[in-house]
Amino acid sequence: MEILLPIVFVIFIIIISGIRIDQEYQRGVIFRFGRFSKVRGPGIYWVIPLIDQKECVDIRTNTVDIESQETVTKDSVTIKVNAVMYYKIIHPEKAIISVRNYKQASYQAALTALRNIIGQHPLDEVLKDRDIINNAIKNIVDQITEAWGLKIELVEMKDVELPENMQRAMAKEAEAVREKRARIIKAE
Repeated sequence: MEILLPIVFVIFIIIISGIRIDQEYQRGVIFRFGRFSKVRGPGIYWVIPLIDQKECVDIRTNTVDIESQETVTKDSVTIKVNAVMYYKIIHPEKAIISVRNYKQASYQAALTALRNIIGQHPLDEVLKDRDIINNAIKNIVDQITEAWGLKIELVEMKDVELPENMQRAMAKEAEAVREKRARIIKAE
């Protein structure tokens, strides 16, 4: 009886140490002896202590702030653009296994796509057709991140900063157009 009590206590401790709980928005990616086993959660479940390892993945929509980047438009105007990207993890096992750091990788993919797409459009289109550019960036990044188990929900350019000399030139152009209209109206 004296030997049985410590054995029961050790078994009880082992069972308790294998209990895991994930919230509704979390999934546990389970590795058994270093190999992918399954995705578990939400709720309570049990893993084999010392044999199974768990990586927790948040499946809620995440935001990535793409910092202001200097880029050149198709008509050789240097502008600063910043954007925001929203993504969601669809396949937690791919997000952990396929890429080392899915957050950093998705950020870099969005940054590269933003610069490439801006470089394919003249300044007028960048300022006027933001929806088209946003969709083009979203589609490119979504193709890249699909293999990582991520789904890009939205990419939005937040701000486009023009150089000061370009702002002055655009203001002069607008003023010249208004003056031209005024002269036409006056002549009529």
